[in-house]
Amino acid sequence: MRLFLASYRFGGFADRLAGLVGTPGRVAVIPNACDAWPDAWASAVTSDVKPLEQQGYSPDVLDLREYAGQPERLERHLRGFPMVWVRGGNTFVLRAQFARSGADSVLPALLREDALVYAGYSAGACLLGPDLHGLETMDDPAEVLPTTGIEPQWDGLGLVDRRLVVHLDSPTDPDGDSAAMLAHCVADGIPHWALTDNDVVLVDGDRTEVLRG
Repeated sequence: MRLFLASYRFGGFADRLAGLVGTPGRVAVIPNACDAWPDAWASAVTSDVKPLEQQGYSPDVLDLREYAGQPERLERHLRGFPMVWVRGGNTFVLRAQFARSGADSVLPALLREDALVYAGYSAGACLLGPDLHGLETMDDPAEVLPTTGIEPQWDGLGLVDRRLVVHLDSPTDPDGDSAAMLAHCVADGIPHWALTDNDVVLVDGDRTEVLRG
């Protein structure tokens, strides 16, 4: 299993992602964490596509809404990519869209098969923890039902064994919501990784590294 989990885009380690993937090639960009914000959706996609292109990747947008109830079709499509890139937004909305499309079973199976690399940041990284509890300090679960038609789910994909606390000391978090989530994890003894926007958790087979930028 190969995972690149960042607080913000590449963090300080675009080179380590390239090393995980090999030669940069096609990448499926999954922007569904932004589905609750239709006016910002297109610009959010563009803001990720351009940096990927600058790193030598060839991005294709993969909208999970187009695969609702079609996990077999989604799997066939994903097998054409050596990497997926799952951007930030609302983690609860992203989790719901993974459930509706079957990505919550398809992607873990492909990752265990080592068929592709999973690169995700912010919501795209937090999704892979054991659960989403605590993220309500940063993301609004109330956006899920009107956006996706289903209730929020609080389980993560469980591909890593601890929560990710992202955007520490970041200008994207002026209210200090990430610090509040971190304080809760520390107080309750919840295993976690605390990441600034320069940091990355990298998983390559049985090896896990926390890269500090």
